[in-house]
Amino acid sequence: MLLTDRYIGLMSGTSVDGVDAVLADFADGQVKTLGHVHVPFAPALRGQLQALMASGADEIERAGDASVALAKVYAEATATLLAETGFKASDVAAIGAHGQTVRHRPARGFTLQINQPALLAELAGVAVVADFRSRDVAAGGQGAPLVPAFHAAVFQGDKPRAVVNIGGIANVTLLPAKGVDGSVRGFDTGPGNTLLDAWCQRHTGKPFDESGAWGAAGRVDEALLTSMLVEPYFGKAAPKSTGRELFNVEWLDAVLAAHGRELAAVDVQATLVALTARTIGDALRQAGVDSCFVCGGGAFNDMLMRALPGAQSTAVLGIEPMQVEALAFAWLARQCFASAPGNVPAVTGAKGPRILGAVYPA
Repeated sequence: MLLTDRYIGLMSGTSVDGVDAVLADFADGQVKTLGHVHVPFAPALRGQLQALMASGADEIERAGDASVALAKVYAEATATLLAETGFKASDVAAIGAHGQTVRHRPARGFTLQINQPALLAELAGVAVVADFRSRDVAAGGQGAPLVPAFHAAVFQGDKPRAVVNIGGIANVTLLPAKGVDGSVRGFDTGPGNTLLDAWCQRHTGKPFDESGAWGAAGRVDEALLTSMLVEPYFGKAAPKSTGRELFNVEWLDAVLAAHGRELAAVDVQATLVALTARTIGDALRQAGVDSCFVCGGGAFNDMLMRALPGAQSTAVLGIEPMQVEALAFAWLARQCFASAPGNVPAVTGAKGPRILGAVYPA
C-alpha cells in the first residue's frame, strides 16, 4: 500500500529544448504543485535527439546512446527538484517519464519515445512509469494526445472551454461544462512551435523567437498561408495526431519552393505564427467554443496569443503553462498505479479505456 500520493512528472516535448520536472501531490483528489524545475538540454544532446527524428545511419546505436544521456538528464532534473522542494526519493510514489518522441506512426501500429526507464529508476531511487502511448496504439488509437484526460480532471468548468497546448505540435482539448452530457474531445491541430523554432534558428541563430518579437516585426503573407493550409492533415477528421515526421523544415522548404515568390525571413515567421493560430482557431470555431486557455511554450509568444480568439494562460486557472504537461504525466503515472485508465477513447480512437504505462520498480 502506498503511503504517499506524491508523483513526479517529467516531460521533454517536440520542441526538444529540455526537461520540465514537477512534483505534485494528488491527496484528497486535488492537484497541488510542490515544485517545478526546467533543465535545458546541452546542445550536443539536443542535436542527437533532433537527428533521430529523421531516418539516418546507425540509428540503433545513436538511439541507445541518446536514451542513456536522456535518462541521466531526467535523473538530474529529479534530483534538482527533490533538493529544491526538500523531499526525499522515498517521499515519492513514482515518476511519470514521457520519454522523447522520435517517431510517431500510429497508422503503422507504433510510436517510439526513447528513454531508459530502468536506468532512471536506478539513478533516482524512485519507481518509474514510462511508455504511456503504446497501449493506446495497440488498442487501435493514435496514442496522442494523452493530456485531455488530465485537462478534464483539472480544468473543467461551468461552461464549455478549450485547453490548447502549444508545444512543438499544438493540440486542443474540448471540454464540456461540468454536469453536462458530452464527451471530452481533442486532437493535434498541427504545428505549434516546431516550425517557428526551426525557422528562427536558421535565420537568427536563436533557438526560439522570444515573446514572438521577431515574428511580430513581419507581415503575414496571405498567399503563402493559403498554400500552407492546403496540407491534407488540416482537413482530416479527428481522431488524428501528428509530429515532426510531417511538420518539419523539409515540409516548410517544399511549401516555400512551390510558392515561388521569395519572401523576407521575418515575413515567413509571421506567416508561420498565423498558420498555428489559424489551425487552432478553426478547431475552436468548429467546436463552437469561445474560451481558450493556453499552456506550453506558445503561451509566451505574444503575437500568437493575440491571434488566438479569447486566449488566456492556464495560469488563470491555477496552473502555470509550463507545468501542465509534466503534471499530466505525473497524473498518468498515478492512474497507472491505481489501475485506472489514462486515455480518452473519443480523443485517440482507441477501442476503449486502457491503463497506460509500464512500471519499473525502484
